[in-house]
Amino acid sequence: MGKKEDYSEYLKEKFPPKEAFVKRMESLIGKEDTKRFFEISYTQTPISIRCNTLKISVDELKKRLENYGWKIKQPFKEFPEAMVIESKLKPGELGKTREHLLGYYYVQEISSMLPMFVLQPEPGEMVLDLCASPGSKTTQAAAMMENEGTIIANEVSMGRVGILTTNLERCGVMNTIVTRKEGSAFCNKLLKDSQIKFDKILVDAPCTGEGTLRKSPGTLQIWNINMIKKIAGTQRRLADSAIKILKVGGTMVYSTCTLSPEENEAIVDHIIQNYDVEVEQIALPLKFRQGVCEWEGKEFSKEVKKCLRLYPQDNDTDGFFVSKIKKLSDKGCGR
Repeated sequence: MGKKEDYSEYLKEKFPPKEAFVKRMESLIGKEDTKRFFEISYTQTPISIRCNTLKISVDELKKRLENYGWKIKQPFKEFPEAMVIESKLKPGELGKTREHLLGYYYVQEISSMLPMFVLQPEPGEMVLDLCASPGSKTTQAAAMMENEGTIIANEVSMGRVGILTTNLERCGVMNTIVTRKEGSAFCNKLLKDSQIKFDKILVDAPCTGEGTLRKSPGTLQIWNINMIKKIAGTQRRLADSAIKILKVGGTMVYSTCTLSPEENEAIVDHIIQNYDVEVEQIALPLKFRQGVCEWEGKEFSKEVKKCLRLYPQDNDTDGFFVSKIKKLSDKGCGR
């Protein structure tokens, strides 16, 4: 047995999944698929980075990294800036290169890139990243917008604001205003005291992290149903407040790195039931599964089928959930 297998066995013994979690996954995807899910959850995610096109071209970065002897794969023709490093790197090597220190690339898991691939912010638009730190998606948006237009990057934690601003500076982002306030309170303040509305909003909500077990196996120890219910309440408030400050005709992406329907489809269903919106179909070059329309006796709108679920065993990634919501009118949104 090699070192990888030894380490995987060590993690299985140290962080066994709780029986309730296993049963929930079996209800979602069946016993055989659940077995595959937990098998891959004790392995490491492939190393992926995103080229920061604000500072360097994709071809030039690829050439520089290959000069280090790194084998670079670009898995998506549509998104050449997404790169997977197939070489085995030394500890710390990824973050010590001149290219990383200069902000030429951002270390970012493939699943983390998906929300902005879906949102597609464009130069000149007004964009809100409601839960922005550490800045992976904010810096990605700035690159897609070519540093034109305006991004509001909001974060509630002062410590995480520091990380966010450091990453923005390193990546040469110049079109972003950083704010610090609890997300729903921030949106409600804008709604009450300003005329500001956004073309596009990302609500990459805090969650229980069921999709991130490959890098955070300790999540298995703290996982519990009560935590899911508590966080779902926060997520609902964030989505509620964000949709109100979205322009009519604008797009909101709601995403999480968890697999719990209470934190995903239930939130999208709440938005569908209370606002004049349309869930849009998403096309991405990965194997996805559609959103679930029923969970533990509760039925959701058939529209949630258009949401996408990314399971780690399907693409050798982290787990993820992403939805794309178009606002049709201000009905239910107050002033």
